[in-house]
Amino acid sequence: MEPIRTDIPARLDRLPWSRFHWLVVFALGASWAIDGLEVTLTGAVSGILQHPDTLHLDSEEIGGLGSFYLAGAVVGALICGHLTDRHGRAKLFFATLAVYLIGTLATAFAWNFPSMALCRIVTGFGIGGEYAAINSAIDELIPARVRGQVNLGINGSYWIGTALGSVATLWLLDPQFFPIDLGWRAGFFIGALLGFVVLLARRYVPESPRWLTIHGQHDKAMRIVASIESRVVKGSEGTRVPPDDFLVIHPRTHIGFAVIVRTLVRDYPRRAVLGLVLIASQAFLYNAIFFTYALVLTRFYAVPAAETGLYLLPFALGNFAGPLLLGRWFDRFGRRAMIAGTYVISAVLLWGTGLLFARGVLSAQEQTFLWCVIFFFASAAASSAYLTISEIFPLELRALAIALFYATGTAIGGVAAPWLFGILIGSGSRAAVSNGYALGAVLMLIAAAVEAWLGVDAERKSLERIAPPLSTRVG
Repeated sequence: MEPIRTDIPARLDRLPWSRFHWLVVFALGASWAIDGLEVTLTGAVSGILQHPDTLHLDSEEIGGLGSFYLAGAVVGALICGHLTDRHGRAKLFFATLAVYLIGTLATAFAWNFPSMALCRIVTGFGIGGEYAAINSAIDELIPARVRGQVNLGINGSYWIGTALGSVATLWLLDPQFFPIDLGWRAGFFIGALLGFVVLLARRYVPESPRWLTIHGQHDKAMRIVASIESRVVKGSEGTRVPPDDFLVIHPRTHIGFAVIVRTLVRDYPRRAVLGLVLIASQAFLYNAIFFTYALVLTRFYAVPAAETGLYLLPFALGNFAGPLLLGRWFDRFGRRAMIAGTYVISAVLLWGTGLLFARGVLSAQEQTFLWCVIFFFASAAASSAYLTISEIFPLELRALAIALFYATGTAIGGVAAPWLFGILIGSGSRAAVSNGYALGAVLMLIAAAVEAWLGVDAERKSLERIAPPLSTRVG
């Protein structure tokens, strides 16, 4: 194909904030809220699922369900990440959400541990695919000057779903409203309905013009950008760009896997180490605590299973407030300082809380308050890990890079975490659980040190300046 001289990236970065961008935030970011709802339901119903009138699972099986969900997410991210880079963002963010709908709807009809585990694998596959397709699309459509705070806010919307899920469980898990084996099923069914609404909204989100251009569909990309500009810019003055902001693209229909691996290993080894450490550390922390929080409350604080959602609500709001309130500082003070800082604060607070828990000096309410404080910062840290991965690699392998590091990091730090904490909680030893928290704190401190050493100063910079597309290279 003939080389293409384009100003599409610069024009997208110069767009004023508009209703179009809010559409992108809702239609794509809502996946995170659905994921939060999904994980919350799984955690909140863990006490109910141990009841003889439901699936009668034990603590190890409850932790195992979280691990199956995450294993499905790992596989889904890898497969769909490759397909997203090859076939486009739009096609895959429809397909992955459809898989999620099938999995979560089937969960509502599970009858034993094997069937529940299979449903969680399918649901996780869909959500894992969403991580790759959605994060790449969001970054390529959002202006560079606000990319950090928007990305953190969208990833933080996970906790909107968590808050909704925690409130819903107070009603769904109350035997006065639903039979004990029906309420938890209704929760997953409602999650599927919400996913269907989001699926309809995605019809109005276009394919990434950046992706279209590098795949030789520049005319279509230009039409999409012109359509967006006609809706958000008066006249054409606002999107005229200087000659230095033009790119010369040598279109390719696809990028071979060998080229992708060589690019990561040869051209960006430091960034590869950075991404892996950030993802793995936060994955351990989050998956360890959130898939088993209800077990901690019921086992060590004698909180009735049907009331655990009440304790999660403030917990979820703290997690949402962190990225929302801290997000703008990631664009103002920079990625390196804010990412390292939030990881350090999270680690120190987690370690201290673990010591207090081991001594048995906390009430259920005090434990929840301290979790809120910890995850106000940890939520921003976790969201920044996904932001980092999505913006520091070339466009041609962006989705696969997100998938690869999410999958590898989650496999290392997250898949075994719910199972491990299920065993620690099942032992009945506060000291054992506290040691698990200490391990999470150490991993977060290591991640902070790696960020301070290898972090990329990506704030307010075009994606193409952070990592030039492979298609700008001749040959």
